[in-house]
Amino acid sequence: MKRITLFALAALFATNGYSFCGFYVAKADVKLFNKTSQVIIAKNGDRQTVTMSSDFEGDVKDFAMVVPVPVVLGEKDIRTVDRLLFDKLDTYSAPRLVEYYDNNPCYNPVYYDYAKSANIPRMAAKSEDMEMEKDKKNYGVTVEAKYTVGEYDILILSAKESGGLEQWLIDNGYKMPVGAKEVLDPYIKTNMKFFVCKVNLENYKSAGAVPLKPLQISYNSPKFMLPIRLGMANANGSQDLIIYMYSQLGRIETTNYRTALIPTDFKVPLFVQGEFGEFYRDLYNKAHAREGKNVVFLEYAWEVSPMQNVFCDPCVGDPPMVAELKEAGVDWLVSRGQDYHTGGNVYDGKVYFTRMHVTYDREHFPQDLMFQETPNKQTFQGRYILTHPASGDFSCDKGQTYLGDLSKRRWNELYTYQWLTGRDITTHYDYPKEYDIYLNKTEPKNKKQGSMISIGDIEDPQHPGNSQNNMFVFIVSILTLAGVFFALSRKRTAQ
Repeated sequence: MKRITLFALAALFATNGYSFCGFYVAKADVKLFNKTSQVIIAKNGDRQTVTMSSDFEGDVKDFAMVVPVPVVLGEKDIRTVDRLLFDKLDTYSAPRLVEYYDNNPCYNPVYYDYAKSANIPRMAAKSEDMEMEKDKKNYGVTVEAKYTVGEYDILILSAKESGGLEQWLIDNGYKMPVGAKEVLDPYIKTNMKFFVCKVNLENYKSAGAVPLKPLQISYNSPKFMLPIRLGMANANGSQDLIIYMYSQLGRIETTNYRTALIPTDFKVPLFVQGEFGEFYRDLYNKAHAREGKNVVFLEYAWEVSPMQNVFCDPCVGDPPMVAELKEAGVDWLVSRGQDYHTGGNVYDGKVYFTRMHVTYDREHFPQDLMFQETPNKQTFQGRYILTHPASGDFSCDKGQTYLGDLSKRRWNELYTYQWLTGRDITTHYDYPKEYDIYLNKTEPKNKKQGSMISIGDIEDPQHPGNSQNNMFVFIVSILTLAGVFFALSRKRTAQ
């Protein structure tokens, strides 16, 4: 019997890889991180919709996935969605690089406007296609349901003990990773079911053999969590997970791990424009290590309700439309008809969008991710700022002051860059001095023989150039001589 390698939730996905009233430059997307999974979760009371990206690379006949779920799913609770949904959410919510421009202080202020802004039909399962090997052993496994949805064959299993479930999967052609039994056990003890799927090759070929579509499941449960432990059973090293979450109340946070803010709103050197992807990757890894490697980072939080006017500052692209929100599982929006002035539909309902990024491994994340909705409606986004210097003539006094401040600002940008990424900056020491050529240079006056030496020209031979100290010494000497001369004059007068 052919063995099918069994992948689990975040372990099955292949490598997938971030704007303002200014000019958009770049985004840092999921392609930057190895072994990156993406999941969308929409929560409406106890109703939860989870969409899992399946960027699987390899022969699809070797694809399989198992996901713990709290209930037995019905066929109507399982569907496929357009994979472009993930691209849209990633592009829109990813950390971003923005740029602004200084005005030349030697000219009247000028306003610069640089702003830039299908489901595969479900098919009835045929008994001959879904026939599994007969249960010759007492596995303690029950097949609760069988479905074919799009290009996937799906089983919903329950089990009495992890060893029996592991053996059942092995005997039915699934290649289990080492340690799977221990990972499965906590889910069985909490009475969770198992969503197991593989590719239906016939349906896959008839659909045009395109990349596998993301799977979406919906269920009612008071448990608000995401199972990640199974994804570590066959993982080699840490994995990255991007979670896009929707709620009606406000920002979503983790309860059993700390939710930390990704460092944001820092001014960075201009050369970051050419390396922003690598810059953000190093920034994230440095922050991950600094926080102890056991936190979940918030990268974006904003209200994206249909009637909302501002969705980000700035936006990389258009915010999710109502149709896309509904495809992601946002099922609580209610249309009130068309707006009299615009002709567009008016919707009731609030939608808050939270983007989280977590890098997890067995050592630092021994538990699944547990979440909670919060009333926190404060907006947040990962944002890094480029500020271009002014151009033109800087010969006026304000221009010269500006150049001095510019050099200091650029040093600050350079040290910020070093702190954020841990990178060496010695090769960039010319960056703060780039505009020093526009500073006015005062030529030293030629001194004539026998002329009076200016106080500021006196130097201490032990400390050349220490003119302020020499000035003090010179003044004290003059005053001392004057005092002596005055005392002698009084003495002669008295005589």
